Amino acid sequence: MISTILIGMTILFVVANLYYFFTNKTHKKSGFDSALFYKLFFVLVAVTFGFALLYYLLSFNEVILVINDPTDAIADTGFLNCLYFSGVTILSVGYGDLVPVGSARFFALIQASIGVLLPSAYFVKALGSNGKDSESESE
Repeated sequence: MISTILIGMTILFVVANLYYFFTNKTHKKSGFDSALFYKLFFVLVAVTFGFALLYYLLSFNEVILVINDPTDAIADTGFLNCLYFSGVTILSVGYGDLVPVGSARFFALIQASIGVLLPSAYFVKALGSNGKDSESESE
C-alpha cells in the first residue's frame, strides 16, 4: 500500500517537473516549440523502428546479438528483441544485457550517434529560432 502511494507521488513529481520545464518562461530566450518537439519525437521513433528492421534483417545472415553473460549465448533476434535493442541504443541507455556482434556493432555505433546528435540539434535549433524571434522583436 505505501509503495503504491510512493510510486504515485514519484510520478506526480516527475510530471510536475516536466510541466515546469516546458512552461517556465523566466529566461527571455526560453520556449517550447511543440511542432519541433513532435518532429523530433516522430523522427526518433521512425529511426528506432528503421534500425530495428535493419537488425532483424541482418540476423538472417549472421549472428548480431549475444547475451551478456559468461556463456555469450546467441540472443533471440525476433523483431521485438531487435526493437528493444534499437530503443536502448538510440536512447543511449545501453543496459548491456544484449551486445551487438559482427556488422551490427557498426550500425549500433551509427544509431547511438544519431541518438545523441539529433536531440542536440533540436536544442540548438530551438534556442536559435527563439533567439532570432527575440532579436526581431527588439528592432
